[in-house]
Amino acid sequence: MGGRVLSRLRLRIPRRIPWLNVLGLVAIIVAATAIVIRNLPDDRPNQILNVSYDPTRELYAELDAAFTARYRTQTGTTLTIKQSHGGSGRQAASVIEGSQRANVVSLALIGDIDALRKRGLIAPDWQRRLPNNSVPYTSTIVFLGRKGNPKGIHDWPDLIRDDVAVVSPNPRASGNGQLSILAAWGSVTTRGGDSNQAAAYLRSLLRHVVAADAGARGASTSFTVQRIGDVLLTWESEALRVARDNPNEYEIIYPPVSIRAEPAVAWVDANVKDPATAAHTKAFLDYLFTDDAQETMARNGYRPIKPKILAKYGDRLPALELFPITAVASDWADARQKFFGDNGIYDTVSAPPVAAASAP
Repeated sequence: MGGRVLSRLRLRIPRRIPWLNVLGLVAIIVAATAIVIRNLPDDRPNQILNVSYDPTRELYAELDAAFTARYRTQTGTTLTIKQSHGGSGRQAASVIEGSQRANVVSLALIGDIDALRKRGLIAPDWQRRLPNNSVPYTSTIVFLGRKGNPKGIHDWPDLIRDDVAVVSPNPRASGNGQLSILAAWGSVTTRGGDSNQAAAYLRSLLRHVVAADAGARGASTSFTVQRIGDVLLTWESEALRVARDNPNEYEIIYPPVSIRAEPAVAWVDANVKDPATAAHTKAFLDYLFTDDAQETMARNGYRPIKPKILAKYGDRLPALELFPITAVASDWADARQKFFGDNGIYDTVSAPPVAAASAP
């Protein structure tokens, strides 16, 4: 009996060996295929990547669809545009370190794109390669409050009252966060205050910030979904989006003065060396300055650079007193160093107070 069982086992073993070999071979093929797929280049000729700042998801989704349809009609090429969004400073850092091989960057601050230029990723003359110094639209920082404005917030000084809690993104990661700092400072200095008064105001404002997310969209979520704070400092476009989607819950508060933001765009020279990719990328950026694209920007709450189109949307984008960056610094590069460089104004006003020495 035992011999018959052993004989059956011996007969079965050879039949299993080929299947084990086949399974092993399949596993090797699958693993090898996975390695090949992971290492496929990102710069495929008919695909470009736009690395943008946090709240522009909806804007570029609409612009991408319109451009790719138009481009297919004009050239016969079916183009795919991939999007990436996050805090503007973090997005710039990801391109610099190579974790995102952007063909296009559309960032919140000129300084964020210039950081790529300093690393040799973008040509020195990048601002002169497109109209209006490569700025397709402008924007600003406004207040988003609860419906009915229960805290009576109207101007920058209202933000530092004892009963007001503020939500604003982190300036270390977010263009929105940096612009909020610059707007707050300028709200003092452009109305007769000196730098000491501006620093004192900014120090008080930062003590009222109860949530500082990494980007504008995260800050919106903290304010609207988590119900944190009384007022959100945010892009005009983001405030318009939230107020439109929740008409009975929020309202936009335009302070008497704020900063004129100048988000910029560029192609990343280091990542558009393929001639086809370069052609697609440059065509896309040229499209942003056409009337069709400018209309799309206005509909989405961004201020187009073409005056006639901006005037058409005056009910949605009212005339505002917006000061330029030169009201608080020599230019965007100087503002970046002066306010956000090591031991700059932001470091100074956000540092914890030094305890007074006790008397002997």
